[in-house]
Amino acid sequence: MEMKHIQHVFFDLDHTLWDFEKNSDLAFKKVFDKQNITIDLNSFLDIYRPLNHQYWKLYREEKVTKEELRYQRLKRTFDAVNYVITDELIDVIAIEYVDFMPDFNHLFEHTFEVLDYLKEKYQLHIITNGFEEIQTKKMQSSNILHYFKKVITSDSVGVKKPNPKVFNFALEVANAKKENSIMIGDNIEADIQGALDAGMHAIHFNFVGEEVNNPSFPSIKSLLELKQYL
Repeated sequence: MEMKHIQHVFFDLDHTLWDFEKNSDLAFKKVFDKQNITIDLNSFLDIYRPLNHQYWKLYREEKVTKEELRYQRLKRTFDAVNYVITDELIDVIAIEYVDFMPDFNHLFEHTFEVLDYLKEKYQLHIITNGFEEIQTKKMQSSNILHYFKKVITSDSVGVKKPNPKVFNFALEVANAKKENSIMIGDNIEADIQGALDAGMHAIHFNFVGEEVNNPSFPSIKSLLELKQYL
């Protein structure tokens, strides 16, 4: 099913092009080494990852602030592993973790190949719920920023995906029409349903290999599969 009418391709960044989990793990290792945090990193991460997903969902739903997200995901993880730590050190870790993240630039397999292929046919853009101050640094560090005409962050809009205001704002900024635009992302709620609700097309990047059977959108497990559609 090739989509011949598409002119603009919008990508999510984290968990779609930029390998968030791998880079996040490396950032935590760097922070823990610097701050002499004496707990097993893998045990910490096993608890932190699902908590982080929970807090990002709350953040998307406007139920916690950016500051609450950054503090609570760490505080609850340290409590769960019974590691005594001060609020002051949690604040330091939260800041250093975000500062160190762009130092690591692992991308999903085939990212460059697919972007090189798509840039010849389409205008490429980013729509991300990530924090304004870090997303550009991530793309610069991983050498993909130059592929994208426009980078739209939820911070710049004032609301987060799946709010249709984000997608409508992105379409306006990119001078794109919804019927000629497609969103590619890993999160069905934020990226895919959000784009569909805004009248765009969407492709789900299902890198974890979940069972997804939804006739409203295709689901791919490798970025290379985009060539079948675009």
